[in-house]
Amino acid sequence: MRAAVFRGPHRPLTIEQVEVGHLGDDEVLVATRASGVCHSDLHFIDGHMSAGSAVMVMGHEGAGVVQAVGGRVTAVGPGDHVVACLSGFCGRCPQCLGGHPNLCRKPRVSRPRGAEARLSQDGEPLVQFANLSTFAEQMLVHENSVVAVDPAVPFAVAALLGCGVLTGMGAALRTARVRAGQTVAVFGCGGVGLAIVQGARLAGAGRIIAVDLVDAKLELARRLGATDGVNGADGGAVEQVRGLTAGHGVDHAFEAVGIPTLMRQAIEVLGVRGTATICGVWSPGSTLELPLDAIHPECRIQTSRMGSNRFKIDIPVYLGLYLQGRLDLDELVSARISLDEVNDAFTTMRTGELARTVIEFPASGEHGSAETGEVD
Repeated sequence: MRAAVFRGPHRPLTIEQVEVGHLGDDEVLVATRASGVCHSDLHFIDGHMSAGSAVMVMGHEGAGVVQAVGGRVTAVGPGDHVVACLSGFCGRCPQCLGGHPNLCRKPRVSRPRGAEARLSQDGEPLVQFANLSTFAEQMLVHENSVVAVDPAVPFAVAALLGCGVLTGMGAALRTARVRAGQTVAVFGCGGVGLAIVQGARLAGAGRIIAVDLVDAKLELARRLGATDGVNGADGGAVEQVRGLTAGHGVDHAFEAVGIPTLMRQAIEVLGVRGTATICGVWSPGSTLELPLDAIHPECRIQTSRMGSNRFKIDIPVYLGLYLQGRLDLDELVSARISLDEVNDAFTTMRTGELARTVIEFPASGEHGSAETGEVD
């Protein structure tokens, strides 16, 4: 199959032929139909996160059609439409049993050391990014890394639930638990930030202030539910947000990019007993400094890991809201490209102009071999 391969930072991904391993008893073979291009992939490509000398097939936000399943798989079957999620889980540890599978410490969704690699090239194993590798024509994954979804949902939309939308919606609804009438500020209006805006809207927030550097993204945020937009390029973002709340500050502030400067601003716009939720992925070694007198009484600062999700439940629920017309995901798909154009997507991402670019794969045979993982 064709896949986008990472061979080191500051180098473009290369489209190469890759072999898929044999299907395991707990595994699912999926024909990839769409994959979002996420900022977390860019962190590795630009060297902000290290993969050492690993050669990887990138991508972690995908959707497709099940081709074959292993002998012990019960959650999905051939022909099912599925979303792949990097929040794979074991289902047996204290976090999983306590209702927090997104915090599973030993997910057991990768193959054990010494086993045949799921992906290889000329006999040499390749790293499967996030145990998914969605920038490829097929995904061979554990059944605890996928969930079946309504086939009425377009693949390009469904793919966004694998990371960005799940993270943003969950940050507002699960981690922060925004309540009706509360005031919200969202710093960064990419895919995650726009999902936070919609989550806050669905929760009934009284005022939702979107903050970004690009006017077009602020306008999109307004269409999706923001009541106000603040362009940080004009300077004084904190003062502008506080001015919109008559100086009181907001009940909830979300940082959706992973930049310490924005994290500090999110904390500084809080009102009394406000909560700042950090959703962005920061670079290793990053630090956050702020004057203590910028923190109002009884404020909280917390992180959100993948929107505190229970993705087997949350993804079908969120897509149900989409099908009801209550959650707008179509507008989040800013561009549709082929796998060969993946490097162009990262170039565009660096400008911060688009919400989400989605790679679309042509339909292939929907049934594969349960032994070889090959498409008929």
